[in-house]
Amino acid sequence: MKVFIDPPNSLILFDLVERFGHEPLGAMAVIQERIDNIELDMPPMNVTLDDVVKGLKYAGVEVPSGIRGRLALWGPLIDEADAAIIMEDPPFNFGCVGCERSNEMVKYLLRRRGIPLISVKYPENEEEAKVTVGRIKEFLEGLK
Repeated sequence: MKVFIDPPNSLILFDLVERFGHEPLGAMAVIQERIDNIELDMPPMNVTLDDVVKGLKYAGVEVPSGIRGRLALWGPLIDEADAAIIMEDPPFNFGCVGCERSNEMVKYLLRRRGIPLISVKYPENEEEAKVTVGRIKEFLEGLK
């Protein structure tokens, strides 16, 4: 199954999903495509008209451009996902958590899809980390 991870660039969640036999959907692959695409002058800084249109599918024109830009990349992954993992309240060095409005939109879009979803709190210590990984493992093993 394809599992969207939030934060989308979390290597820890990406690795956990992959270890349990699922395809992780995160920011790394879509950013890699942009870096490898020679049509963009300064990847991933430039955007194309297609990016603007994609972003408008997920957030209106009145929404700040940074949010629309992120959703232009992550929205299609959310549409493709069969399940999702959300890490709540992670520290700023755990993936891309700097834009809370983008994070809220991603969570809203995931919940609106109605796919299997687990929301776990970022662990504060080793014991909580073991429990969190155990919950994620149980969730991933339960996906068909």
